[in-house]
Amino acid sequence: MAANVLFTGKTHNAGGRNGGTRSSDGFLDLKLSQPHPAAENLFGAAWSACYIGALELAAAQRKITFPTLPTVDAEIDLVRDGSAYFLQARLNVSVPGIEREVAQTLIDAAHEICPYSKATHGNINVETNLL
Repeated sequence: MAANVLFTGKTHNAGGRNGGTRSSDGFLDLKLSQPHPAAENLFGAAWSACYIGALELAAAQRKITFPTLPTVDAEIDLVRDGSAYFLQARLNVSVPGIEREVAQTLIDAAHEICPYSKATHGNINVETNLL
């Protein structure tokens, strides 16, 4: 079975004091005068949004209904070690109204479903924390 592209995000970025990013659909239009922390914040926002979708899918697959919607706080670190730069991340997940063991199962499943988690798996240090 062939894979189907579900969505393609297209952005244009310009650097410098008047730099920014804009998506082709106009949904995203931000001034970014500094590349950092903008890059880490945007990556964290995108990853946590995707992760919430993965949590919802994991819950639906298990016929679990969230009494209150989950939240994800992403922390993306830009790290320098000598002359090398790399990222590390923490996903702090709140799943109110769900038993802790069930919530942890959903978090683990979401980490396997989320395309951002898959893309970073084995490439950066990632912690998922149930709050």
